[in-house]
Amino acid sequence: MQFLLNSWTVVLLIIYYGLILGVAFGVVLDNKNPAKTLAYLLVLLFVPIVGVLVYVLFGQNLRKQKIFKRKALLNNKLVQEWQQDKTQAYKDSTDLLKRFLNEKIKVANLLLRNDDAVVTLKNELNVYHETKEIFASMFDDMQKAKHHLHIEFYIIDEDEIGNELKNLLIKKAKEGVEVRLSFDDVGSRKLSLKFINDLKKAGVEVYSFMPVFFPYLTGKANYRSHRKIVVIDGEVGYLGGINIADRYTNRIKKYAYWRDTQIRLKGEAVKALQMHFYLNWHFVSKKVLPINGLYYPEIETEHNNLVQIVASGPDSSWPTIMQGIIMAINTAKDYIYITTPYFIPNEEVASALEVAALSGVDVQILIPKKGDSLLTQSASMSYIKQMLDAGVKVFRYNKGFVHAKTIVVDDVVATIGTTNMDNRSFNLNFEINAFCYDNKVARDLKNQFIKDKLTSEEILLNRWNKRRRTKKVIESLARMFAPLL
Repeated sequence: MQFLLNSWTVVLLIIYYGLILGVAFGVVLDNKNPAKTLAYLLVLLFVPIVGVLVYVLFGQNLRKQKIFKRKALLNNKLVQEWQQDKTQAYKDSTDLLKRFLNEKIKVANLLLRNDDAVVTLKNELNVYHETKEIFASMFDDMQKAKHHLHIEFYIIDEDEIGNELKNLLIKKAKEGVEVRLSFDDVGSRKLSLKFINDLKKAGVEVYSFMPVFFPYLTGKANYRSHRKIVVIDGEVGYLGGINIADRYTNRIKKYAYWRDTQIRLKGEAVKALQMHFYLNWHFVSKKVLPINGLYYPEIETEHNNLVQIVASGPDSSWPTIMQGIIMAINTAKDYIYITTPYFIPNEEVASALEVAALSGVDVQILIPKKGDSLLTQSASMSYIKQMLDAGVKVFRYNKGFVHAKTIVVDDVVATIGTTNMDNRSFNLNFEINAFCYDNKVARDLKNQFIKDKLTSEEILLNRWNKRRRTKKVIESLARMFAPLL
């Protein structure tokens, strides 16, 4: 009996150390940042079981695994022809665009190469900063849908605004409109089965993004769809920071004032937005939607506003949105104004901002004074001193919670979308942004930034250095979790 126990012990030890060596080998081959690789190896060495769990949950590089399959859609003849046509139109206009964009054309060229993000020329753009206006415009456009409604959100709560959306979608489905709804399984975890079944019974197609069940709790639990997309009849589209929950609406007094930014698109850019909805829909439903004039109609508009719809996530070959942001920062001559609810930049972004400020560019960052997560807020605060040391101005928004994710550079380049200034948005989540090369949109974001500063306080270096040591320690400890936040 003792012999059998000893034999099983040896077998289990062989399996155990084989697993540890296998994971360690995988970590090395993944070619991560050397510091990250060393950190994972040290955890595997000193706390091997915990180390394996951490790597399985958070360390796998899904960008290499390509969990989305783009090829079937992108090989479609209609999509290829549209991409080629718009890309050629952009190239034909390069000389003209250089006069307007100057060095900023590098941003558009980069995003064309790293994400095949077509630069669309014919677009009408409206930017909203008040949530009352955002919901009113978005729901009004949904009510007007005649053929289809394509909706994708990170969070849908079963509350007043959530039920308002549900009733609207049921009404449109009963009218014969094709309604497709996708939500993130983690972000929308509060939704009841009844809520979903009510939609399905009315004819709404509903799917959740990467359902998380305990037996399948792998690295995919860490890769969420943070996108917010609305497409109405292939003609009008919305994207930005807004989710479907009462705390976003400013209707209910128990919630703090919510400041967000959303962009309404009408024109060629909506086709690119539709394409990204298609990719997600194919992934969550395993269904391939037809690509024809009903979903990709020709849209008449007299407006000539340049827009690139740029998506990123572990399915992409490059961290596309992050690279676009870095390029925009690097081309700045006069100013960079950033509004973000979470400021936890990686080394690349932090360095780009520091270099810009040290070179004389006016770099200003607006963040909320009170965050919605103690850990995330503490981690954000740990980056303030190095920004201030480089000459970056940092403001804390006092009026409520600022959730807008916007950047504007030199009255020329502006980006609005779902991407926060943190590693989770840059490398882990599925995100989507509109990069706009338009003076009107840029000045709109600039003016809103100046307006937001009126209800904000500037962080001054001498006062910041005097804050309590306990706060500094908490912030430094929180920063250790920055790659996961």
